[in-house]
Amino acid sequence: MSALAHVPTSAGKPAPPPVRRGRNRLLPYLLLLPGAVWLFVFFALPLVQLASASLYDPAGSLSTGYAMTWAFSNYPDALQAYWPQFSRSFLYSAIALVLALLMGYPLAYAIAQKAGRWKNLLLVAVVAPMFTSFLVRTLAWKTILSDNGALVGLLRDVHLLGPDGRLLATPIAVVLGLTYNFLPFLVLPLYASLERLDPRLLEAASDLYASPARAFAKVTLPLSMPGLIAGTLLFFIPATGDYINAELLGTPNEYMIGNVIDSAFLVRLDYPQGAALSFLLMAAILAIVFVYLRRAGTEDVL
Repeated sequence: MSALAHVPTSAGKPAPPPVRRGRNRLLPYLLLLPGAVWLFVFFALPLVQLASASLYDPAGSLSTGYAMTWAFSNYPDALQAYWPQFSRSFLYSAIALVLALLMGYPLAYAIAQKAGRWKNLLLVAVVAPMFTSFLVRTLAWKTILSDNGALVGLLRDVHLLGPDGRLLATPIAVVLGLTYNFLPFLVLPLYASLERLDPRLLEAASDLYASPARAFAKVTLPLSMPGLIAGTLLFFIPATGDYINAELLGTPNEYMIGNVIDSAFLVRLDYPQGAALSFLLMAAILAIVFVYLRRAGTEDVL
């Protein structure tokens, strides 16, 4: 067999050594192993623990302990008790998403297609707020929207607000905070899609007598759909579960479901209800994402 291994090929060169196919097949799985272990330990196990906590006996407590009674009634009870906060979370997030699209799409298009040598500087300006703490950025908005701030004074001077009108501690403040804090998550994926847009396609649409609006609807918007879908999901999902903006910029009348979950775990120490609310929120978001992706024509993404 050793002599056969050195039989010259037709080109006069020795045959290459046999390929170890078994080892090559295992290599991709070995590369995935650290990430899989990380996800199992820090995502799958806590998720299972949260699921079991949602079925504990609601009459238990940290001092007396929780018994596993498979109390599926925790889910309808939690939903019935906090339905206003659920609906408010999705309403505020949807309004903030619309505002972010009205600002973010033109901004991403301008940076990708019109900024020229200023492109990198504008991208840094979009990302720069993320260099500071989420909490600090929200506290800054609390100062901007304060009753004695310049913005409220200007709106009172132009009679868009009454003499006693205010922005802080209102739904407007919460929506503005959500829009500002999560806007980069929408702009960056949109920029990535629009930056690859070939300007010659728009020139061709113009040559075919398409108006700017029709060229946008038929060329720009369809080609930017991957970034638009990714950006809207990256914006909407964390905005729905946020509680910092409602806590700092609103009042209990503006609290979202994230505030209720935070209170259930850290204030009232009602773990079964907090876990049940968390799973209800995840289920609602997953259902919305599934329907959204199906309607957007991306069934193969799922």
